[in-house]
Amino acid sequence: MNVFGKLKEGLNKTRSQIATIVGKAVFDDSFYDTIEEALISADIGMDLSLEIIDEMKDAIARQGITDAKEAYDLMKKIIADSLHVVQFPDEFPPKPWTVLVVGVNGVGKTTTIGKLCHEYTREGKDVVLGAADTFRAGAVEQLRIWAQRNNAGFVSQDIGADPASVAFDALEAAQSRGSDVLLLDTAGRLHTKANLMNELQKIVRVLRRKAAHVPNEILLVIDATTGQNALRQARVFNDALGLTGLIITKLDGTAKGGIAVALTKELNIPIRKIGVGEGIEDLQDFDPQAYVDAMFGDIK
Repeated sequence: MNVFGKLKEGLNKTRSQIATIVGKAVFDDSFYDTIEEALISADIGMDLSLEIIDEMKDAIARQGITDAKEAYDLMKKIIADSLHVVQFPDEFPPKPWTVLVVGVNGVGKTTTIGKLCHEYTREGKDVVLGAADTFRAGAVEQLRIWAQRNNAGFVSQDIGADPASVAFDALEAAQSRGSDVLLLDTAGRLHTKANLMNELQKIVRVLRRKAAHVPNEILLVIDATTGQNALRQARVFNDALGLTGLIITKLDGTAKGGIAVALTKELNIPIRKIGVGEGIEDLQDFDPQAYVDAMFGDIK
């Protein structure tokens, strides 16, 4: 099963619900109520769902749409167009392209970094992994295994060490090695705690003392199964750090998925990657149209 086949399977509930408008060619309150309920159920959120419906109404009237399938396709286009996406660059000047990966515990940060490492090394890039999550011995060891598996560099210190010091050492190691990419893992204690944000901000400050342009990316990993709580997490991290992108994991484990729409629309932060399984190949580039098709399917 391909990546969007898995996503389609996970989002079957949403797709089945919204497909109940099949054959309904009268765009009345009942029609829009069905759309609204399905969008909210998909975790798009009430305000954004109403915004999408208002845009639908305007376009249906303006274009003279009378067919339910056309209206359905219009809805999908509106959603896909809102999912601004920017892929990782093919080239990484100046070296190393430094990516700080953040997020709360349990979202899959370390695994995501390992999968990114696999992707880059497979492309022939030299990668260094920095274990700046110095609070979880398991995270350090997990990252070490990913580095060994992919012949990547690895930098760590003792458990309890200053995370900013690890990040600085990792950047120095990547520079001296001439690496293309540096991926930095970080701790993920509750996002409501100011000490975590202060710690992450310190990492950024220390890195910029070494090279003013780094980190090139600050990516937030979000667990799709957390629903609207993901928005609260993203706001906190974005306010503190200025995120450059999102990675949404565990989409194979949710019957929803609209949180991607809500995150992109509200924060204007692109989705870089999505995770749809445990396999090493299951971290994929984000394709807005394929994503929307997986969520909502087609009307025949």
